[in-house]
Amino acid sequence: MKPNLLSWEETLFRDQDVFDLNYVPEQFDYRDDQTQSLVFAIRPGIKGGKILDTVCRGPPGTGKTTSVKKIFDSLRETTQAILPIHVNCRIDASEYAVFTRIYTSLTKRGPPPSGTSVKQLIDMIARFVEQEQIQPLVCLDDANYLIYENQFNKVLYPLLRMHEVFPGINFGLIIIISDPGIDLQNSLEVRVQSTFHPEIIQYPPYSAREIAGILNERVKQGLYPHVLPTELLDVIIDHVMKHGDVRLGLDLIKRSVLYAEKAARKSVTEDDVQKAVDASRDLHLEMLIASLSDDECLVLKIAAELFSEETSPTTKEIMEALPAKGPKLTRISEIFKRLDRLRLIDLQYSNQGGGRRRFVHLHEDRALVLTILARREQAAD
Repeated sequence: MKPNLLSWEETLFRDQDVFDLNYVPEQFDYRDDQTQSLVFAIRPGIKGGKILDTVCRGPPGTGKTTSVKKIFDSLRETTQAILPIHVNCRIDASEYAVFTRIYTSLTKRGPPPSGTSVKQLIDMIARFVEQEQIQPLVCLDDANYLIYENQFNKVLYPLLRMHEVFPGINFGLIIIISDPGIDLQNSLEVRVQSTFHPEIIQYPPYSAREIAGILNERVKQGLYPHVLPTELLDVIIDHVMKHGDVRLGLDLIKRSVLYAEKAARKSVTEDDVQKAVDASRDLHLEMLIASLSDDECLVLKIAAELFSEETSPTTKEIMEALPAKGPKLTRISEIFKRLDRLRLIDLQYSNQGGGRRRFVHLHEDRALVLTILARREQAAD
């Protein structure tokens, strides 16, 4: 019997891009209430009024960025009164980087001349907005990175107060926060609290039914019929529910199909899915580490270097091993708490040895953590 093999030019994908993590789907389900709340906040700007500031909160992979990008695409097609600007604060994590991104997005020019101060940059942005008579709508995506680096208030304050120096200028703000552990109110300085009163839009984790619906729709768009059997898609959905991040499901489907293609099969097997699940464990850890700030990566690296199967370092030992230019004491305490929340480490208290100490147990494989951190450092270089 002739084996059911792909010929060399065949593929199992209708559209492989459908499974990319940055893909914005035409059909965006299960976030109607959140999308309508965003539209309500933006609508006054279309009529010449002030856009309401909003904060979108929820764990990673819950549709926050996608809903904003869908609305931004619609705004570009329907109005010139509002100019949407998306800033990825994971990349642009400083005051100067954010305002440079805003400047280049507004003017469609290159970065400002070397030596331009933040104040000069803000003045250049304001004068351009004043001249063009537009209302910028700035989305600070993953703004938690600005909070980690103590840059959040430095960015927010001039955007909120710009109209006092340049009357008639108003910036609309959409803030996306992907770290549930952040207390936003306590992160704001008093001078910002007095003018920043946003609408809060919550993005809860997707339910099993919703994850199934999202992944089924992507399978229809991205794969040919019968490539991924229903029972194997159910296995993928069960795995995704353990982590609560629909992006893992997209990656699992893509990897499973690529494994099937590599073996020249016309459909995915259980073995393909298992290989993808094994690979996704690394991906999940890589995504967690990618969400960390540089200071958090430094603390995690020191913890991993000091950790072994026989001994776990104390928080004091990790702090003493940090370089002189490392994070300050109060910041380190917050870093330990966040790494614990993310299940990258386990903090355990002990009264042994004549005092109460906190021991840091590495939750993930030590060698893998150090390898991913090294890859991140190389990418930054």
